[in-house]
Amino acid sequence: MDREELLHATPEDSGEPQKKQESPLVSLEKDLAFYADAVKEVAIEIMVEGISAYPIFIAHQHEVNIGEMILNKEELNTEWTIQASTLEEFIEKGIINKEKKESFLKVYKKPEDFMCVFVIVPEGANFIYYPYKKGRG
Repeated sequence: MDREELLHATPEDSGEPQKKQESPLVSLEKDLAFYADAVKEVAIEIMVEGISAYPIFIAHQHEVNIGEMILNKEELNTEWTIQASTLEEFIEKGIINKEKKESFLKVYKKPEDFMCVFVIVPEGANFIYYPYKKGRG
């Protein structure tokens, strides 16, 4: 997948609506909105049980060997699987360097308001923060 596919087509393209060539991040946003309540529940559980003050969720479409699966795309008929992990596991597995922990914590957003998501795509991986919706029942 090239950069244009990942970041949408550029405006100078045909002007026609794109045919199913949308960024995988579009489907990720849809799935995260669908998963938000369940993810928030797990985040709170991780913190309340004293497992970690820094829950991290992994969004992927393949197999990964980190965290524990909480939302399976096959079972839920979605496009992304979500696994729950923690800052401590990310450091232990070397995904976040011990020396970078303080830098990570400076940008880590309040877990009651945002899910910290480590998004894995074939081109690489990155952290995003997805806000939980306010006022949802």
